[in-house]
Amino acid sequence: MARSSCLVFLLLVSSLIPHWAEAAAINSLKSFIQQTRTVRANFSQTLYDKSARTVQESQGTMQFERPEKFRWTYDKPYEQLIVGDGSKVWFYDRDLNQVTERPFNIAIGSSPAALLAGSSAIEDNFELVELGVQNEMEWLEAIPKSKESAFEFIQMAFSPDGVLKIMALRDNFGQTTILSFSDWDKNPTLPADLFQFTPPGNADVIRE
Repeated sequence: MARSSCLVFLLLVSSLIPHWAEAAAINSLKSFIQQTRTVRANFSQTLYDKSARTVQESQGTMQFERPEKFRWTYDKPYEQLIVGDGSKVWFYDRDLNQVTERPFNIAIGSSPAALLAGSSAIEDNFELVELGVQNEMEWLEAIPKSKESAFEFIQMAFSPDGVLKIMALRDNFGQTTILSFSDWDKNPTLPADLFQFTPPGNADVIRE
């Protein structure tokens, strides 16, 4: 089943899952958060418009260190970097030579980074709902509690051994982003300066 079709299927069945359904995916998410302090992985990302047509495909690497430090590097098709140090988040577009700097709590809110790199109190920011098993993966939906979130929901799929494989995000414009993860390296030693960022001297810096 294609990823977009899989997402549509999950959207249709999510309201049919009984509240007493086994909390396998939620348990996998909580175990992932509790047992993982640092992570390094590769990702591929596909953006679909509200008609499920492909808008853009990209790929890169991500690292995080709990709590609240992360680094997302987009290698293709455009070089972009997102770095969070727990206080601020920097968005750097190399082609535009532009940096956007935002306070951490405003930039993150109820975002994917908050799910992956946030504290263990995940249910403070999200309502978690089981979606059942599809394609031999356990799915859940995380619905932001904040009305200011940029996302309507985030769906996550775990393999039977508890490895996060897919994140599907629907934003407030009806666009869907599918993130597929591979080559997980759990609890590696990461250099501290990985989560620090100094804008290039000639870059256009926008502070919000």
